[in-house]
Amino acid sequence: MAFAGAAQAEADFRITSQPVPGQYIVVLKDTVAAMGNENRAVPPVAQMAQQLARQHRMQVRQSFSHVLRGFVVQADDAALAQLLADDRVDYVQEDGYVSINATQSGATWGIDRSDQRNLPLNGTYVYDTTASNVHAYIIDTGVLGTHNEFSGRMGTGYTSINDGRGTTDCNGHGTHVAGTVAGTTYGIAKGARVYPVRVLNCSGSGTNSGVIAGMDWVAANHVKPAVANMSLGGGADSATDTAVNNMVNAGVTVVVAAGNDNSNACNYSPARAAAAITVGSTTSSDARSSFSNYGNCLDIFAPGSSITSAWYNSNSATNTISGTSMASPHVAGVAALYLANNPTATPSQVTNAIIAASTPNVVSSAGSGSPNRLLYSLFGGTPPTDTTPPSTPSNFSASAASSSAISLSWSAATDTGGSGLAGYKLERCSGSSCTNFAQVATTSSTSYSDSGLSASTTYRYRVRAYDGAGNNGSYSSIASATTQSGGGGGTTLSNGVPVTGLSASTGQALNYTMAVPAGASNLRFVTSGGSGDADLYVKFGSAPTTSSYDCRSWSSSNNETCNISSAQAGTYYVMVRAYSSFSGVSLTGSYTAGGGGTQTYANESNYTINDNSTINSPISVSGRSGNGLSSTQVAVDIKHTYIGDLTVDLIAPDGSVYNLHNRSGGSADNIIRNYTVNLSSEALNGSWTLRVRDSANADTGYLDRWAITF
Repeated sequence: MAFAGAAQAEADFRITSQPVPGQYIVVLKDTVAAMGNENRAVPPVAQMAQQLARQHRMQVRQSFSHVLRGFVVQADDAALAQLLADDRVDYVQEDGYVSINATQSGATWGIDRSDQRNLPLNGTYVYDTTASNVHAYIIDTGVLGTHNEFSGRMGTGYTSINDGRGTTDCNGHGTHVAGTVAGTTYGIAKGARVYPVRVLNCSGSGTNSGVIAGMDWVAANHVKPAVANMSLGGGADSATDTAVNNMVNAGVTVVVAAGNDNSNACNYSPARAAAAITVGSTTSSDARSSFSNYGNCLDIFAPGSSITSAWYNSNSATNTISGTSMASPHVAGVAALYLANNPTATPSQVTNAIIAASTPNVVSSAGSGSPNRLLYSLFGGTPPTDTTPPSTPSNFSASAASSSAISLSWSAATDTGGSGLAGYKLERCSGSSCTNFAQVATTSSTSYSDSGLSASTTYRYRVRAYDGAGNNGSYSSIASATTQSGGGGGTTLSNGVPVTGLSASTGQALNYTMAVPAGASNLRFVTSGGSGDADLYVKFGSAPTTSSYDCRSWSSSNNETCNISSAQAGTYYVMVRAYSSFSGVSLTGSYTAGGGGTQTYANESNYTINDNSTINSPISVSGRSGNGLSSTQVAVDIKHTYIGDLTVDLIAPDGSVYNLHNRSGGSADNIIRNYTVNLSSEALNGSWTLRVRDSANADTGYLDRWAITF
């Protein structure tokens, strides 16, 4: 792609092998914006991102604050050219697709090989610690947290995939990886606490920006000692490499897969990231796996062919698959073992210890430039008994976020007893002088949002740390805050009834909900009046954020409008956020009531459509009776070049297939249209699926949304 005048641009433009159309990662110069851990007299990254977006008419999709001084935008060519000419920008990189890569095969043997120097296998796995004090972050497709392999050891994670599934795995890959790191049966570190960081969708694909968002969360919220596994990858990507290195600088040992292309790992990210431990795969005969990447960007080999571990489709399910994705978690598990006995070790010390302990010169056909070292898990020694409690959290503060929520934050505690800091216990009581504290939450983060509170009420809080041995630290000082009044209108909107007198300080948000009945139309939310600058965010089914919403209106005034073209039956969540302090604002939600006949169901999540692949986007319908309509409307919005590559089918709950588009349209771009389908023989309730199949090379895209009305 070329841009007029781009040769004179001050910022570099970097391409990627599989770009997301119209989406870019913008990296700022060090001098113009501050990351979350920096105290500097410049705006934070998120604020600078919004300034640039308003100036150049772009849409910010995600801001980073811990692993990358940058943000993600959607922009047309004109806006991109302006951005490249902006002297605050270091470089702009195409956002790219990343994915997993694993194949079906035979039986397990990997943990057996990890605890012995030489073949043959002896049928046992010996370990001197379960690493119960270590925190393992699985940056992948999510984890089935209810699986028997992780019972009682799941931590709260993060998702950058907006499909309503949270951190739950709908692919299997992440659960398999987590099982190798920390499963009770199939894992190396059988007691480590598991944190799902979901950055890949049900098809096992995602974007570089989504992966960076996951790393940004880990850097900001991890509990030490910490190890992160990234069994994913794509083409060479500077922003991803920088993010990995900064996550390591934050104190997280990062282990990554080398890739499955039988090629030089130095051509892939995050495999080429210098600070990570990059892992190639071996077979049960100690040969490099035929698919494994190689080269001097590798640090070590580990078992990766025919590895059995946990799977996602039941709490006892297993699967046997192959890939460097399976080799990497063996090393992450061994890193956890080392950290269990050396909880204050830096990532570089962990790396050096693993390399030093590995078995040299046993991998056959290791590949040009590869280090001939195979993973070995026994470092020796047992952890001492820990009776020392963690230190007391400092700088504890509370502030009202809305009429129903209070934001809490504190500075991290430390643990010197050897078992490692496990997390924090928050206690609360109600009233300006109350003393009857009761625990309301545990968290591994140094911040927490306490929601579901009463308006105009004072709450007092205290927090203390606890470690992996169960020792509790001393309580912090007490912090208190009073929830906002909500402008006298409560937090629930009624049809056509304005909530008036709203006010908030810069950065604060007021949150509301509105129940919308079936058949409603002309749904809109409007703010008006007063002074300052209030922005409006709306989302169906869950609370919006500044990066996740169905509608956003953000002019430089308080006059904002969100029109919802196809209203769904259920709860809409509304956030009025102070871009700058505002007062005297009114908020109104309104709709036209329908006859209660038809309802519209939509899946707003994006699904990446790669070459020669198939994606499935589900919609669940319940609480209905009878069959569909003879003229059911199916709305499809697919962004994809050369739509002649595509076949689009609607699949009913009973498996019946209704073809909507069958490789027609040739070189035309995008399928954005309504289809009329006779579903009078189909029961309404159940899981409806839109299936999109790409049957050619060269052109890719994504499913933006689809909806069905009956």
